[in-house]
Amino acid sequence: MGAPAVRGRPPIASFDFDRSPFVVIWETTQACDLACVHCRASAIPRRDARELTTIEAIRLLDSVRAFDPEHPPLFVMTGGDPLRRADIPTLVEYGTRIGLRVALTPSGTPLTSRARLEELRDAGLARLAVSLDGSTRTIHDRFRGVAGSYEWTLRILRDARELDLSTQINSTISRHNIDDLEPLIELVEDLGISLWSVFFIVPTGRAHVDQMVSPDEVEWVMNRLHDLSKVAPFDIKTTAGPHYRRVTIQRQVAERREAAAAERPAPALRGGAGFTLRDGIGRARGVTDGVGFVFVSHRGEIFPSGFLPLSAGNVRTNDLAEVYRKSPLFRELRDTTRLKGKCGACEYGNVCGGSRGRAYAMTGDYMQADPLCAYVPAALLEQR
Repeated sequence: MGAPAVRGRPPIASFDFDRSPFVVIWETTQACDLACVHCRASAIPRRDARELTTIEAIRLLDSVRAFDPEHPPLFVMTGGDPLRRADIPTLVEYGTRIGLRVALTPSGTPLTSRARLEELRDAGLARLAVSLDGSTRTIHDRFRGVAGSYEWTLRILRDARELDLSTQINSTISRHNIDDLEPLIELVEDLGISLWSVFFIVPTGRAHVDQMVSPDEVEWVMNRLHDLSKVAPFDIKTTAGPHYRRVTIQRQVAERREAAAAERPAPALRGGAGFTLRDGIGRARGVTDGVGFVFVSHRGEIFPSGFLPLSAGNVRTNDLAEVYRKSPLFRELRDTTRLKGKCGACEYGNVCGGSRGRAYAMTGDYMQADPLCAYVPAALLEQR
């Protein structure tokens, strides 16, 4: 579900999250030919007859375009596998024509052929994002549930690069590949991508708590990502890991203090918090469940994110902007004073806020603390 960042986007600071999301993700279909062990969508082989029709999808695109005429949200088509729908190139072309940046996250299967990629490029696709979850076919294919997905994924990336399509890799960090991180980094560095989006498990759909890494392991991964961000030829962001913003702020503050103490020039800010990435994703405020983010299911349900499957309406009967701006669910999620537990006490609450989806999945309360964060806020340390 990771949202691709796209060149030419205004920074997050240009968005009033109470009025407009930065990203709108549409789950085009639940159908997919893979059988991923963590699948948020609980994908199935066949399409659901209750999916939004082409006409309804066009209406959705129009409603997304109307959010903010000056800075329309990024529109991402995900699934399942979007290419299980024959109308995707038509919808990409329409969305591009009305002024949206349209991104696509197809599955690593033969369905994403070179011919389909050419068709999508010619329709105006702004970014193609594919999932790569291991440095070897054994690790990746076991996670994706179908032999051959690793080779298909690498072929898709090669074809897209040759066709001059901007590419992104989404990688899910879990028990299956935590020991494979360094080889995976080496592979990602060689694939000519624009952005690496690193996901952390939320136990919803087919994902389970026992697939998750520990909070300390998450902290280690995020620090490694910060180090990589200084030298990588691509940008890095996290999905369902908003505390990466806190880690980068802490690291940058420490690095600049060290530089000042040693009378060295302060290191440039890049790839972290408090500024803008090359692709236009700012770090002044985090995009997370219901905060600069809205998810529309294949049946038109309006969720704060795919990882927080609480419906606030349906695009078939409700105005998307009205739901995003005024529904009690979305308004509460954007109010950081409502956060509970250590998230409520955290000095980084406004730039992180924790994963509301993971809090809901593991505690039943979407305003509770994110169970995957190892940080202890200063206010709580003072109480000890």
